[in-house]
Amino acid sequence: MGDDITDREMLQKNIEEFSRIQRYMRMADKNSELYEELKERYTELKVILTASGINVTELDKIKE
Repeated sequence: MGDDITDREMLQKNIEEFSRIQRYMRMADKNSELYEELKERYTELKVILTASGINVTELDKIKE
């Protein structure tokens, strides 16, 4: 039971990953396979955060 993660902790992890993915996207070549993979995860996280009631406008540096 010590491995249980609360909703708040999960939300925090998703926000941190969203920010990290965006940093990587800004470093990657937009025409690369890496960028496309990062973009897919970026989109997933954006949907998760939005569905969780988080306004990602302030967090979203990529705006795609």
